[in-house]
Amino acid sequence: MTHHSMTHQKDSIERMTVWHAALPVRSARDHGSGLVADKVDVVVIRLETASGVFGFGEASPWAVFTGTAEATAAALDRYIRPVVLGADPADIPLIMADANRAIAGHTEAKAALETALLDCRGRAMGLPVWALLGGRYRKEIPLSISLANPDFDADMDLLDEAWAGGIRMIKLKTGVQSHAFDIERLERLRKAYPELNIRVDYNQGLQPFGALRRLKDVEQFKVTFIEQPVPGWNHEAMARFTAALETPILADETVFSPGDAHKAVKGRLCDAISVKIMKTGGLRRGMEVAAIAESAGMPAYGGDMFESGLAHLAGTHMIAATPNISLGCEFYQARWYLEEDILREAFPCDNGKVAVPEGPGLGFDVDLEKLAHYAADTRQ
Repeated sequence: MTHHSMTHQKDSIERMTVWHAALPVRSARDHGSGLVADKVDVVVIRLETASGVFGFGEASPWAVFTGTAEATAAALDRYIRPVVLGADPADIPLIMADANRAIAGHTEAKAALETALLDCRGRAMGLPVWALLGGRYRKEIPLSISLANPDFDADMDLLDEAWAGGIRMIKLKTGVQSHAFDIERLERLRKAYPELNIRVDYNQGLQPFGALRRLKDVEQFKVTFIEQPVPGWNHEAMARFTAALETPILADETVFSPGDAHKAVKGRLCDAISVKIMKTGGLRRGMEVAAIAESAGMPAYGGDMFESGLAHLAGTHMIAATPNISLGCEFYQARWYLEEDILREAFPCDNGKVAVPEGPGLGFDVDLEKLAHYAADTRQ
């Protein structure tokens, strides 16, 4: 290879398309912080360079958690577009820094941007995104599905189907109805599936007053972790429960950014951290959160929002490249929850594991016809 061919071939981003899509779902889901029924709103972007290379990214906001799809679409279309157009797609950290300066917050919009940039770069270089992030630590990730249906018999049917499909890990959404309902469900789960790896997630659903007694009831069922029992801002209560319980406490809403992770480590606010690119504002910042947790001996978990397979793929590549995200992932929506995904081929999760893609970029193509079909709004 000549020296010349080793030099960076400059390219520039010429086009950006933003879709706001409403994807129909199979069932209602009740969480401590809100109910989801009928459909899930996502925002998808496509970047295209002068040389014809393209890349996709997804923002999956949830109005009660991080923000709205409408605001995300406007953030990308109006404030982030000027930062991206004309930029060299190799300058990913620089473009991300410019996007952070251009607009505060909007972490999902930034996650979509970085995903699309990495997808673009990977396709241009013939490398999977995990290779761009430093290489691969794991080829598959254990998959957890969440049980959050107000009708628990329907959830038990779902679990039977999931178990037959190789799933050995579930997350029970608690704190929505009565404490008695939570305990009754845990009893049924333990009886039906003694070997099941059960995690519990309150989604901030408990008031600190009286919470410890409830959490001690839950602890009898030998759950792997208890996620975010109280509101994210309540650091004192999180620290208290972390100290008082044998069961590890997983922080979700308490930790969005690397700065939050630093506080969580310093204050022992938890025993583990849920990393989501929609909270951190991208894959590399997700890896930073995991590294800060690792520095304190805390493992991390691959969480997600209400996502399609496109956002799942971004999370999968990040986890593949990050040894400390060792507690599995919950990228089940594409196959177990959405009526139809927007990827051309099914998101790769079989036998209870997510398979890390081998192809260039994210490794999968978006079905533009399906995207157009579900799009409420498209901005060129």
